[in-house]
Amino acid sequence: MEQVILAFEREKNARHIRDIIENAGLAECLICHSAAEVKRLASRQGIHAVVCGYKLPDETAQSLADDLPETCSILILAVQSMLDLIDNREGLFKLPAPAARNDLISMVDRSLSRRSLLERYIRTQRSMEELSLIEEAKRWLMSERGMSEEEAHRFLQKKSMDTGKRLPQTAQMILDGAF
Repeated sequence: MEQVILAFEREKNARHIRDIIENAGLAECLICHSAAEVKRLASRQGIHAVVCGYKLPDETAQSLADDLPETCSILILAVQSMLDLIDNREGLFKLPAPAARNDLISMVDRSLSRRSLLERYIRTQRSMEELSLIEEAKRWLMSERGMSEEEAHRFLQKKSMDTGKRLPQTAQMILDGAF
């Protein structure tokens, strides 16, 4: 089950929000009492969603959001006048307080969905090393087998599908003489 960090100045607010999120079956909630604690827990446990108030004992939600990794979304619950003071950025969600139960559930679900989209995007991105390996294999196929770049790329793709290996692994196998 997903985990979400809750960080509020008042323990009562954190417990109330925890009950809503956990009873909806969205996530397990971990309660923190300071921004420093949120940062430690988020990095140590790999948590990617934080729900907090406008201000924590040691800093504002805006500065906390600036210090969290890009993969971590933050939902700030506060009165509208306080939310208006917060800059917009990717992964930062705002919800005016008091918030309706369904609105809170929807926003937490949205911030958790952002995480899975980011993970899929990151997973599909090739590293420079992988791209270099693929290009090297294509150059080898072009020079040793007389293929055009397009034919070499199609050959790599077909071998990748036939073997069930990722394209960089297939490229390495070609360079190792497996095909």
